[in-house]
Amino acid sequence: MFSAIARIFRTPDLRKKIGFTLAVIALFRLGSFIPTPFVDFQNVQSCLAANQDASGLYQLVNLFSGGALLQLSIFALGIMPYITASIIVQLLRVVIPHFDTLYKEGQTGQSTLTQYTRYLTIALGVLQSTTLITVARSGALFGSSGSPECSQLLTNDAWYAILLMVLTMTAGTGVIMWMGEMVTERGVGNGMSLLIFTSIAALFPSSLGAIGQQKGIDTLIIVILVGLVITAAVVFVEQSQRRVPVQYAKRMVGRRTYGGNNTYIPIKVNMAGVIPIIFASSLLYLPALIAQFNQPQAGEAPAEWVTWINTYLVQGDQPLYMLMYFLLIIGFTYFYVAITFNPEEVADNMKKYGGFIPGIRAGRPTAEYLDYVLTRVTLPGALYLGLVSLIPLIAFVLIGANQNFPFGGASLLIIVGVGLETVKQIDSQLQQRHYEGLLR
Repeated sequence: MFSAIARIFRTPDLRKKIGFTLAVIALFRLGSFIPTPFVDFQNVQSCLAANQDASGLYQLVNLFSGGALLQLSIFALGIMPYITASIIVQLLRVVIPHFDTLYKEGQTGQSTLTQYTRYLTIALGVLQSTTLITVARSGALFGSSGSPECSQLLTNDAWYAILLMVLTMTAGTGVIMWMGEMVTERGVGNGMSLLIFTSIAALFPSSLGAIGQQKGIDTLIIVILVGLVITAAVVFVEQSQRRVPVQYAKRMVGRRTYGGNNTYIPIKVNMAGVIPIIFASSLLYLPALIAQFNQPQAGEAPAEWVTWINTYLVQGDQPLYMLMYFLLIIGFTYFYVAITFNPEEVADNMKKYGGFIPGIRAGRPTAEYLDYVLTRVTLPGALYLGLVSLIPLIAFVLIGANQNFPFGGASLLIIVGVGLETVKQIDSQLQQRHYEGLLR
């Protein structure tokens, strides 16, 4: 293992790629601490110190931005607009036939879809930055903390100042998108995924430090040990897959023989990844967002529906919130898998190239069999996603941990998924130059 790591830095090409990746990551983290123009940095820091657990509506976006969102930095939106745009473009393949046609055209069509994703990312950046500045201007960014500093986060709320802040945050989103593409092209691993990985990993020390300060070193050690066990279990499940055997008949083309080999279709247990957690979190935030903008004036009693939402659908320690979160994740897992994996398309491609599943006729019976397998493999994957996503909420109830608890939820799934993928890419590049890699 250590000799393989040493060979990484003795290989000039790989050393340059890793150095470039680390340099981009350092710039990305630096931009997360540079405040946007007309933002009162001292007041923002005071509100952050007084509201460690009060991220509220913006918990998920703040997690993906590495804490930059609530600091109102130039990279406040992080990679979230790009993630949202990618999901929207992917879902539009089901609704708009032109998008599906582009997807099937190969490299040319994929380039066009990527360009659409970039345009949509900038548009979402304008929308999200305008919303964020509006919420900060109204003093509701940190909830009802009661601190006067939290209602005075901006030093200037004139129209030109707000326009400059929107342009700055949107430009920050564009720079992050460009950084991610440069890492993918000239560095190691998928750039966008690595930037998300960096944002989440940057919050690990503060989350663990808060647990140590509040509950003591004994609780911190227990949390770390339990977290390592959970991480090992997540790695095991993320690597798990159901392999459907496929055989290809021999074909004679001229004097050459094609086919006749055996392969398999890998159906992962967690085929949906972290997308269902993002969908469920976003959907549960909508009622809370509506209630946030319908708070009563001073001296007035809030409406009953606002009180009910604030009681049951804002804090993660409520059983109703946990149950709805769990059920939404299961539903979105089946929904996303049904969109991304089409058994009929796979069966048609197999039939076109002379492939078949042993014991199953080609065509429609193959599609029905794949749908049968997919439905049953998705169930444990959906339950696994739901249980992992509840870990931060359970930790919040049991030990009072911050809801950005590192060992669970979207954070752990992204850390494990991106880490495994990056190690595999480094390993494949090592094996191009040597016979041994990082993985054995």
